[in-house]
Amino acid sequence: MKLIIFIPLGLLVAAALFTSVYTVDESEQAVIETFGQVEEGIITSGLHFKMPWPVQNVRKFSKETFSLQFGYEEVDGEVTKEFPEDTKMITGDENIVLADMVVQWKITDPKAFLYATNDPKQILYNATSASLRGIIGTSTIDESLTSGKAEIEAEVRDLLVKLIEEYDIGVSILAVKLQDVDLPNKEVRRAFTKVTDARETMNTKINEAKKYSNKQKEEAEGEKDAVMSRAEGDKAARIEKARGDVATFNALYSEFTKQPEITRERLVLETLDEVLAEAEIYIMSDEGGTLKYLPIRPAEAKPAPAQEGDKKNE
Repeated sequence: MKLIIFIPLGLLVAAALFTSVYTVDESEQAVIETFGQVEEGIITSGLHFKMPWPVQNVRKFSKETFSLQFGYEEVDGEVTKEFPEDTKMITGDENIVLADMVVQWKITDPKAFLYATNDPKQILYNATSASLRGIIGTSTIDESLTSGKAEIEAEVRDLLVKLIEEYDIGVSILAVKLQDVDLPNKEVRRAFTKVTDARETMNTKINEAKKYSNKQKEEAEGEKDAVMSRAEGDKAARIEKARGDVATFNALYSEFTKQPEITRERLVLETLDEVLAEAEIYIMSDEGGTLKYLPIRPAEAKPAPAQEGDKKNE
């Protein structure tokens, strides 16, 4: 009889001890529930003790980063499902685009994640849809498909973070990434591609024209600077020459005031020498004939006569 009583007691004690000891892995976080009420604080990794079940219970959560795939489902790197109705949106200029997104998130408040809502993941999905639709709805189709994607991502992240903080569902947004923004059918895509190509060609031509214009301006500026430098040089040279002429005139005038007749004759002779430098001068007799006994032209250079010794050497 006693054995029958001790066996259940032993099993009860063993169960109590077994449910009182628990471990939390490095990649996990945990909270304690006491009669269904979550205790304050987050249990970190290691070996821990609690009151046996059903008094206290342990709820563990992963500390890893989760990915929410908006508009599609992906398994092992391959898309298994698509939800085009979720991704179909209207831009600010009333065009239809298909946009899907990945949201990186993690659990930061296990208590709120457990009890703030029945399905926090669905709330996160809905908030992502609302944020993306709101930002796409204020953007043009060009911004959505081309150059505005980075700005759209940043605005969606800011709006999504604000919504999740207001909902207080115990998660934090780490990053958002637009996976794809496309047009709904092939004909529209083809037409938009042509428009985009034409715009790129236009931008290329504009850039080439600007480059040529800048080159011509630089060359013109360089030529202008060269002309200005030459003009400044000519100006300085003429000023110096004028100063020299003034100094010469002043010196002559000073000499002229001292000896007018001598200075006048000297100026006449210097002027004749300068004017008639290349002229041939003839000396005439009173009868009008040329004086034969004076050379009338400079003697031409004649070769030196050969020496006798040189002749013998030849």
